[in-house]
Amino acid sequence: MNLLIEHPGTDPCQNLAIEEALLLKNLPVPAFFLWQNAHTVVIGCGQNAWKECRTDLLREEGGTLVRRSTGGGAVYHDLGNLNFSFVMPKALYDVGRQLNVIRAAAERFSIKTAASGRNDIVLEESGAKFSGNAFRLTQSTALHHGTILMDVDLAMMGRYLAPSKEKLQAKGVESVRARVGNLSDYAKDITVPALKEALFDAFETEYGPARHANWEDLLDPSLVNSLTEKYRSWEWTFGKTPRFDLTLYQRFPWGQAELLISCKSGRIQEAQCYTDANDAGLSSRVGSALTGVLFTPQAMSDKLLESGVTEDADIAAWLLTQRL
Repeated sequence: MNLLIEHPGTDPCQNLAIEEALLLKNLPVPAFFLWQNAHTVVIGCGQNAWKECRTDLLREEGGTLVRRSTGGGAVYHDLGNLNFSFVMPKALYDVGRQLNVIRAAAERFSIKTAASGRNDIVLEESGAKFSGNAFRLTQSTALHHGTILMDVDLAMMGRYLAPSKEKLQAKGVESVRARVGNLSDYAKDITVPALKEALFDAFETEYGPARHANWEDLLDPSLVNSLTEKYRSWEWTFGKTPRFDLTLYQRFPWGQAELLISCKSGRIQEAQCYTDANDAGLSSRVGSALTGVLFTPQAMSDKLLESGVTEDADIAAWLLTQRL
């Protein structure tokens, strides 16, 4: 019998781990998984974390950045957003049919919707996107997951997903900035529990009877724990970042310093320092010190402090103040 699964936890790393474990389980029947993340930015597998999100601001304000295993753009999740995952045998995988489940659930609240050309679902009245979707295929199973903006704080979404366009010149996949809208703008009485019920009903209408199941009864907990740690790791979230270039500039009492940094996989591949300081060795010393260092303010600062030179220490202190 088909499976209906929901998880009350709001840890994005665990939720993505449960989802991936369901995919790797090679289930012989369709499974429909509903989940929520609290105060989270999720980026696509091919995206540059620093380009898509104000990463330091998100961290300082208690949020989580996580990279998913599917493509597509960056999204902001709070508890006004409901996430869904179709985990399907390949023979039953049909994006149009799966999107119809989401559209049918919205119809329960008298909300008219339409599918867009980017595998998104929009509100028919305004054209605003309320559901973005992404996909992953294995040899035998398919994953289709997405968001449903029910009552998301759109101001917070803009706060974290609008980094300076001048800051980075990246080769990663830049998110498409789409006009978005909440279902609550069209159905004032909609709630997450009611939306979950509508989604499960729509799934059963489309695919037939299903039973509610706990992920703990279906999956190996050690695999889920291992995948959770993967999604929580710096190497996965930042180390997967494609090559990009960054320019930083500051004026000090002893002169100006401009850092041109080239990064790949979250580590500085090349660093150049241009300066008008009287210290003739500053440029080459700083460039050499930063090459190979992790691209974090703390790691860069710590490396520059090793020289014991005043100018290097000034640059190190300044780097600690940078939000990347």
